[in-house]
Amino acid sequence: MSAFIDSLIDDMTVEEKAGQLTLYTSGWAVTGPQLRDDYLEELKAGRAGNLFNAHTVDYAIKLQKMAVEETRLGIPLLFGLDVIHGYKTTFPIPLAEASSWDMDLIQKTARLSAREATAAGVNWTFNPMVDISRDPRWGRVAEGSGEDVYLGGLIAAAKVKGYQGDDLSDPSTLLACVKHFAAYGASQAGRDYHTVDMSDRVLRETYLPPYKAALDAGATTFMTSFNELDGVPASGSKYLMTEILRDEWGFTGFVVTDYTAINEMVPHGVVENEKQAAELAFKAGVDMDMQGGLYSRYLPELIKEGKIKESMLDQCVRRILEMKYKLGLFEDPYRYLNKAREEQTLFSKELMDHSLHSAKESIVLLKNEEVKGAKLLPLSKSVKSIALIGPLADNQKDMLGTWHMSGDASKVVTLLKGIKETAPEVTVHYASGAGFGDSDMTGMDEAVRAASKADIVIMALGENYQQSGEAASRSDIGLPKSQQLLMEKVHTLGKPMVAVVMAGRPLSMTWMEENIPAIVNAWHLGTMAGKAMAEVLFGDHVPSGKLPMTFPRNVGQIPVFYNMKNTGRPFDESNKYTSKYLDIPNDPLYPFGYGLSYTSFDYSNIALSTEELARTDTLSVRVKVTNTGRYEGKEIVQLYLRDLVGSVTRPVKELKRFKKINLKPGRSETVHFKLTYEDLCFYTRDMSFKAEPGKFKVFVGPNAMEGLEADFDFN
Repeated sequence: MSAFIDSLIDDMTVEEKAGQLTLYTSGWAVTGPQLRDDYLEELKAGRAGNLFNAHTVDYAIKLQKMAVEETRLGIPLLFGLDVIHGYKTTFPIPLAEASSWDMDLIQKTARLSAREATAAGVNWTFNPMVDISRDPRWGRVAEGSGEDVYLGGLIAAAKVKGYQGDDLSDPSTLLACVKHFAAYGASQAGRDYHTVDMSDRVLRETYLPPYKAALDAGATTFMTSFNELDGVPASGSKYLMTEILRDEWGFTGFVVTDYTAINEMVPHGVVENEKQAAELAFKAGVDMDMQGGLYSRYLPELIKEGKIKESMLDQCVRRILEMKYKLGLFEDPYRYLNKAREEQTLFSKELMDHSLHSAKESIVLLKNEEVKGAKLLPLSKSVKSIALIGPLADNQKDMLGTWHMSGDASKVVTLLKGIKETAPEVTVHYASGAGFGDSDMTGMDEAVRAASKADIVIMALGENYQQSGEAASRSDIGLPKSQQLLMEKVHTLGKPMVAVVMAGRPLSMTWMEENIPAIVNAWHLGTMAGKAMAEVLFGDHVPSGKLPMTFPRNVGQIPVFYNMKNTGRPFDESNKYTSKYLDIPNDPLYPFGYGLSYTSFDYSNIALSTEELARTDTLSVRVKVTNTGRYEGKEIVQLYLRDLVGSVTRPVKELKRFKKINLKPGRSETVHFKLTYEDLCFYTRDMSFKAEPGKFKVFVGPNAMEGLEADFDFN
């Protein structure tokens, strides 16, 4: 590879080299995909070495032929796409799938997504998004794995392994692109593209670990973030791109910007013009310019002026050519472009089955009270009639969620269809009743009439696919006012009610929690959403999902997350002068790790292998978990750790281990965990990463706020 690339770089002009550092987007017209005329000219001149949003085999073959057969050097194109939660077959949004806490499932989703996307000519995905976020106002929480560092790191690694497999030359694998480097999830006020300001300690403790986990799993590419950090936009940050990513972590792949991020450093105010922006980004360690066109335009000029050395350019070009080589594109530029494979793979049974499985595992049961002496859920298939009400009841497109890209809404199973297939003997009275705008209440009277005819009411409420995701921040994360009013009006009928909430973020649902006996959080579940929800509602599947992100009571609590730190005046109900609100409790509506089942689990007999832990020892923790209910079910047993005293303040809890178990009614399992010295380490006062002697607490339970505890000392 090295000899081949050396020879190729020696033959390239500066303009052709800059072209390999350039990524342009394709467009789509009514007639199908198309590339702008000026981009076509750049491609044919060897000044555009990479494209994104150019997919489907027929289209990609035409473009690859141009690159390979009509340019001077015949360097193949790299084709990228935002395969965020599936290509055509759509899986649950990432935040939903994180609720499964199932790394094998998540890795398989990435593997199948890669298989389907590569069948359409794609060989690079801009995923996983590993940004930790504690602010549900930020729309892009839908793309990530929530608030926790440990869980987020495991998911990041699982996705990288799923996309990339064991051999990049396998034409069913994709290059993974870890984004957004770095700390994009901490944008101020939850507003997309906004400023990030934090200490290096917080950066390293909370935000960097999932990126490092993805790199350790073999991630080949990284994407810069839009935000600034420590006063410098990420795309111009040598501290991030070179000092941490390359020098400290040893990353050898290439770094691409997010869409026009280099250009945007001008309005950020750190450069006067786009030429300076290109120079700053290049010197910071950014290899590829997405969509801005500034590298192609200015790098040759900057080299002539002596501001950039051509040897630095060669190094960047080498990184990109190495990835093309490892993908096998120099051996066979058309290895991803097989029409028969495309037709066989799209919406295959394996993909659709996994879409259903993943959707069911992603559902979180938030509340299930007794109605007339029995839990309302699961519903009996012998119930005579159900009213299904709400704008998400018979809605295909919005089930796909944000960033569904090529997802086909016509293939989506809606909740209405899912209920009719799962419980065909039940009469269903359907009415939309409201929309997604605050004043969109068309059909409310019809919905009330439908509810009055039924024995049980199911409300299908939440966000449409455009109300979460990129550029979809919200200052109010409650239901749209029209839906809230609809729910309250139907509630006055006194019917047993189930709320099925579909959204791309945690919503503020205090009224719902206080008034509705059963609440199912279904996120946006993708192609098989309706069937998954119906199987959960009618008991064909027992829910086991746990929240990867805290649900606040209202926006006034944000940011609220489980591993906060104590103040010098922690909450004391009897003392006014402690840290609290006057109008609501400090506790969230639903904590991190929370989720109910149709069965119940009892935790008992927590025990530690030792009460005195030395650096070379392993601490074994065991706890007995018993299924005390009537259904077979899965439980995610969670272990948290607290360092009681440190040279710097420590969180009240940190997730360190978890295990997903399956128990039949009446059966027990003793769950074992092991902790080592590394689990006790943190950034101490002098920023050394180590553990300090002292007292620790271990918590084991069903979520971050409940469970058993035990103590040990580390010496």
